[in-house]
Amino acid sequence: MNVLVLNASYEPLQRVDVRHAIKMLVRGVAVVEEAVEGRTIGHFPVPRVLRLVRYVAMRWRHGRRPPWSRRGVHLRDGGLCGYCGKPGHTIDHVQPQSRGGADSWLNTVLACGRCNNRKGDRTPAEAGLRLRIEPRVPRWEELFDL
Repeated sequence: MNVLVLNASYEPLQRVDVRHAIKMLVRGVAVVEEAVEGRTIGHFPVPRVLRLVRYVAMRWRHGRRPPWSRRGVHLRDGGLCGYCGKPGHTIDHVQPQSRGGADSWLNTVLACGRCNNRKGDRTPAEAGLRLRIEPRVPRWEELFDL
C-alpha cells in the first residue's frame, strides 16, 4: 500500500510506502489527512494521505517534464485503449521500436490485447487503425492516481 504525500499547499508530491510514512509522522514532518479506518500502527493511524507541515519548494518540477514510464502511460490514458476505447493493458509504440520508435510520451499509448495484436509491428495507418487520442506529455498532477 502506498501513501500519497501532499505538500503543505495540498499539491501532490510523491507516493511513499507505509513504513516511510510512519517515519515521517514520528519525526513530525507530516500530519495525517486521510487514514485507513480502524487500523493503527502503534498509536498512529495507518495513513492513506499525508500532508507536510512545512512547504517544500519543488524547483525540480518546474521546467522539467515527467520522465516516461509505463505506469504514467496508464494514468495519462485513463486505462483505456488508444485505438478502440476499451480497457487497455499493454503499452503500444505508435512508431514501432523496430522502425526507430522510442519509449517516449509522444510515441506510446495504452492498447488492449486485440488492438495491439492487430497492429503488430506496423504503424496505425498500415494496420488500418486510427488513434482516438493524441499522445502527449502529461502534467505532473495527472501522474498521481488520487
